[in-house]
Amino acid sequence: MIPATKLERVLDRFHAIEAQLSSGQTTNFAKLSKEHAQLAPVVGAIRAYKDTSTALAESEALLSDPASDAELKAMADEEARSLRERFGALERDVKLLLLPKDAADSSSAIVEVRAGTGGAEAALFAGDLLKMYTRYAQLQGWKAELLSLSDSDLGGVKEAVLAVEGEGAYAKLKFESGVHRVQRVPVTEGSGRIHTSAATVAVLPEPEDVDIDVQDKDLRIDVYRASGAGGQHVNKTESAVRITHLPSGVVVAMQEEKSQHKNRAKAMKILKARLYEAERERQANERAAERKGLVGSGDRSERIRTYNYPQGRVSDHRINLTLYKLDRIVSGDDLGEIVDALMTEDQASRLAAEDES
Repeated sequence: MIPATKLERVLDRFHAIEAQLSSGQTTNFAKLSKEHAQLAPVVGAIRAYKDTSTALAESEALLSDPASDAELKAMADEEARSLRERFGALERDVKLLLLPKDAADSSSAIVEVRAGTGGAEAALFAGDLLKMYTRYAQLQGWKAELLSLSDSDLGGVKEAVLAVEGEGAYAKLKFESGVHRVQRVPVTEGSGRIHTSAATVAVLPEPEDVDIDVQDKDLRIDVYRASGAGGQHVNKTESAVRITHLPSGVVVAMQEEKSQHKNRAKAMKILKARLYEAERERQANERAAERKGLVGSGDRSERIRTYNYPQGRVSDHRINLTLYKLDRIVSGDDLGEIVDALMTEDQASRLAAEDES
């Protein structure tokens, strides 16, 4: 059974928010509206759970009443069996909904992809990952915008930053952080020998303006001419922007746009995401007793997945999941199957930890 006090706290908070919103006397209407929307499904599940608990208690009371006739008891027994099954499912649903939420889960995401060990082949693989995340985002109904791209000679990607805008994008993509390994015959390999290369992915929550405050006095902004291929492509104006956050030393450079204003806006977007994530990591490290999830810390040094082309398989090493549908995963069409499995495993592990506490 879930402690009644825990349920009442949620209901009380929901009613308090409703009262504030209906009064019209609140300065943070948007924030309260968002919390109200997040709590609504939780409250609905709690009410169904409580109603089912009451109905089950009534049926069991009839069963234990010696004055109840046989026909009434048979009906009560059948109803009780159905209610116990429903009650068990609702109890699990409510427990899942009551699990502590990552404050950033509802955020959009910044996805950074970098080629790792493996030279030109690693850059080509990084390009494949970038296309995979772009396609997956589109299938989710999110907006995917390439903020910056440094490509390689063979059409691969040395480094790219992708903004994925959509409710809950970070919650689904956050488990992608880490080292992705590929095993295949490179296009530059004449002998048919399989090579192993790697790319690194970092997924950061995109903070709302209210989440992080960057002071102008803490920034050094340099402008310069963007580098190009030469000739007519040389930028004759100082449109490239480099922003240095002096307290942390974080540096972001942007030259994708011809407009200095647009480059500055994109650079600030990435800077805020990196500072926000750094603060989240600092707070997490301070909570020394915090349990590390089964799906891993998301550390960029952690090898999380292998894409084996000769065998057509993708293996996620954190949850021992292997799928023989590499083409559909790399295309982004079936990446959701891995994402959903990771989210389910994370929920299960956190549920187990809650039950033990």
